[in-house]
Amino acid sequence: MHLIVALAAGIGLSTAPVLAPAASADTGTATVAPSTTGGVLGPNVYVFNPSMSQDSIQSTLDAISAQQIPNQFGTQRYELLFEPGTYGSTADPLVFQVGYYTSIAGLGKDPSDTVIVGQADTFNQCTDGDQSQCFALENFWRSISNLTIDVAGGSGCTGNTEFWAVSQAAPMRRVAVNGNVTLMDYCDGSPDYASGGFIADSSFTGGTVINGSQQQFIVRDSALDGWSNGVWNQVFCGDPGAPAQSFSSNSGDAGGTSPYTTLATCPTTREEPYLYTDSSGHYQVFVPSAQTSSSGPSWASGSTPGTSLPLSSFFVVQSTTTVAQINLALALGRNLLFTPGVYQVPSTIHVLYPDTKIVGLGFATLIPTRGNTTMDVAPVPGVNVSGLIFDAGPVTSPNLLSLSGLPGTASLSWYRNDPTSIDDVFFRVGGAEVGSVKTAFVDDASDSIIDDVWSWRADHGAGGGSWTSDTADTGAVIGGDDVTAYGLAVEHYQKYETVWSGQGGTVLFFQNENPYEVPSQADWMASPTQDGYPAFYIPKSVTSFQGYGMGVYSYFNQGVPIENAMAFQVPDSPGVQFHDILTVFLNGSGGIDSVINGTGAPVSSTFGGPSDIVSYP
Repeated sequence: MHLIVALAAGIGLSTAPVLAPAASADTGTATVAPSTTGGVLGPNVYVFNPSMSQDSIQSTLDAISAQQIPNQFGTQRYELLFEPGTYGSTADPLVFQVGYYTSIAGLGKDPSDTVIVGQADTFNQCTDGDQSQCFALENFWRSISNLTIDVAGGSGCTGNTEFWAVSQAAPMRRVAVNGNVTLMDYCDGSPDYASGGFIADSSFTGGTVINGSQQQFIVRDSALDGWSNGVWNQVFCGDPGAPAQSFSSNSGDAGGTSPYTTLATCPTTREEPYLYTDSSGHYQVFVPSAQTSSSGPSWASGSTPGTSLPLSSFFVVQSTTTVAQINLALALGRNLLFTPGVYQVPSTIHVLYPDTKIVGLGFATLIPTRGNTTMDVAPVPGVNVSGLIFDAGPVTSPNLLSLSGLPGTASLSWYRNDPTSIDDVFFRVGGAEVGSVKTAFVDDASDSIIDDVWSWRADHGAGGGSWTSDTADTGAVIGGDDVTAYGLAVEHYQKYETVWSGQGGTVLFFQNENPYEVPSQADWMASPTQDGYPAFYIPKSVTSFQGYGMGVYSYFNQGVPIENAMAFQVPDSPGVQFHDILTVFLNGSGGIDSVINGTGAPVSSTFGGPSDIVSYP
């Protein structure tokens, strides 16, 4: 009895190394009032309610955003929660910005329960004083979910428009936007580049969504009033109001068709678990059910189907928690909830049982310190991992997150009807600190769902720009059968960047940039006769696969003519099919010689692309 009580309270039980935050999240350059902090959810969770003065809410939001907007590789983390009710008014709107490592979420069971009359914005960042280098290319690691925005406020160019100018790792989920919304910041300087993005389970009324300069984007199971344009690769599945399929061999060219890949439904989905308060004011975690052939928001015709779990079923990981405590809690059948922070993980976290939920708040970040795998998952169904950043540590790890699988489980209804899911999970090698890993993410779990994953070997920050620093071979290896991925981005790894060896896989939206800093062609050869490495590789044993809306880009920046023989290398099998795939030369030297298996026009400084293939074979 005392042991279980101690676990629930997060009280130290052993002398094992502490899973400690690298820094407290309330020690930045701005002063943040502690009066709204989230109690059991930790000091870096802020809970607002409509009875609070709007001035108090505004000042807290402004202080956090002032700290976090420039804080790309800082250690501060925040979860900002809004209890059900209305915040702001048309006369006095609540307008604020969302910076790095900040999650904004409503605490209602449905998005309509929490309403912000105003704007929750993300704008360009400018790297010079004259606003000639302003873009959203590095607007990562932030999110908004489970609320309604009645757009109001702002001034001048930004008035009465929700600005969500983001790139990778910045999901919007379960959001109803009533009014104008843009995914590009066209107000602050130029050239306004953006490299998003992911929207799911949302609704947009009152105006066309402005894509603008977004190079690529995926929208899943959302209702649209219109979509303005595409650049290279815009993917839609299960989106009433989405533009019609129009990807062609000249998509993205001047005068060409829009690069739209549009599917009427999504094959298999499972929405991300989310925190809410019940009618008694108690925290619950809602776990949505799996859906097949989904279309439109899961809450469009009533509450999302699924199951509620009381917070008491979760072991709340705090700053003093040890890995030994976490593994004991998991062995006792508990779920995990990580409070916001940056945690050093000296040994592997073992997820053992079916239907275990691992929920991260405020982009909680886990770093292995002894060359260990950070987290592994047993070959069981129904596990969810969501809302976490997995950083590589200073000693080379084999993996950061590994999902195990058993042969033949794809044919079992237990797995198929209760799929494991990975939502808003982001892998990072370098950037914040120098790190190393062999393969960042391994998914051998059949029937699993990958929903918004970015596996990134850093091209800037700590170690960024050095071939011998932040070493990492592969960003993702998918070995499970019948795995479905929505919004998979894998960038800058040094060998085969993505390996898909499972049968029956489906990918809707893939984005890749080859590594920038390859020092010589000899350092980057898949074989003595094959230049470079494919960004997406399927071994010859695979006989079935479907890929939709997949793009690979090059920018070899060392002044050396680096060539990549092909972006995609796959078996020539009738069951392995690709739809709407492309390559682009961004800048630099060299280029990509073909799109897939030697087919498709090369891209280089002579022809930058996109080089489009509508279908293969």
